[in-house]
Amino acid sequence: MTRLFDRPYLLLTLTALFWSGNMVVGRSIRGEVPPLGLAFWRWTLAFVLILPFAWPHLRTQWTALKQGWRPIALLGALGVGGYNTFAYLALQHTSAINATMLNSLIPVATILLARVLLARRLHRLEGIGVVLSLIGVSVIVSRGDLSSLLALQLNPGDFWMLIAVLDWGLYTVALHWRPKGVDPMLMLAAMTVVGIAILAPLWAWELSNGHTIVLDIGNALGIAYTAIFPGFLGYVFYNRGVSLVGPNRGSLFIHLMPAFGTVLSIVFLSELPAAFHAVGIALILSGIWLTTRHTAEAR
Repeated sequence: MTRLFDRPYLLLTLTALFWSGNMVVGRSIRGEVPPLGLAFWRWTLAFVLILPFAWPHLRTQWTALKQGWRPIALLGALGVGGYNTFAYLALQHTSAINATMLNSLIPVATILLARVLLARRLHRLEGIGVVLSLIGVSVIVSRGDLSSLLALQLNPGDFWMLIAVLDWGLYTVALHWRPKGVDPMLMLAAMTVVGIAILAPLWAWELSNGHTIVLDIGNALGIAYTAIFPGFLGYVFYNRGVSLVGPNRGSLFIHLMPAFGTVLSIVFLSELPAAFHAVGIALILSGIWLTTRHTAEAR
C-alpha cells in the first residue's frame, strides 16, 4: 500500500477510472435518486469508511486540525459539498456528452486558477500536452465528427456543470494550502464533516419538496459505488496525487475519464470499438505523456 501512495500517476489514473463510473451511475439513477439526496448519502457512507482511519490521529493532531480549520472548511465546501452536488444537478438536465465535454475543461480552469492564485507558470510541454489531450477528448465525445461539437446546445444542466468545473479547479488549487501536520485521512474526515453539514439542510429541503429516494437493490448498489470508489478512494488518491505532482499535472488526468468511459462501454455494454476511439485515446495519452515528461526533465 505504501508503494501505491508513492506512485502519483497510478493514483490519478485510478481516480479517473472511479470517476468515470460516477458519471455513469449518477446519470443512470437520476430518476429515482434525487441529486441532493445522492450527494448527502454518498458522503455520509464515505465518512463511515474514512472514520476508522482518521480516528487514531485525532487526539495527537487536534491542535494542528484546529489551526488549519480555514483551509479545511474551504476544501470541504468545494470538494465535498460542492463539486459532486453540482455535477449531479447537471446530470438531471444535460446529456452525458455535454457533461463529459464541459467536465474536460477542468484542467484548463485549474491551470488558469493556479496561474492567478499560486503564480504557477505553464511550461511549453505542459501546454502542448493539455491541448493534445483536450483534442482527444473532443474526438471521443464527438465520435470523430468535430463539427458536431458546434451543434451542442447549452441548457440549465450545462450551467451547473460549468459551476462544477470552476468548483473543482478551485478545490485542486486550494489543496496547496492544506494544513501541515494533519494526517490525510484526518483531513479528509474533517472535510467530509464540513460537506455533510452543507448537504444535510439541502437534502432536507429536497425531501420537503417531495423528492424522495426509491430504495431498491440497484439504487442501493449505485449509492454504495459512489461512496466507496469515487468518494472514499477517489478523494484519497486524488489528494495524494496532486500533493506529489501539483495541480496542473494532477488535474490533467481528468481527461482520462472519456477514455475510460469508452473502454467500459466496450467491455460491459458490448459497444463496438471504432477508429475515433483509438485516435482520441492516443491523443489523450500523448498529452499526458508530454506533461509527465516535463516533470521528469525538471527533476
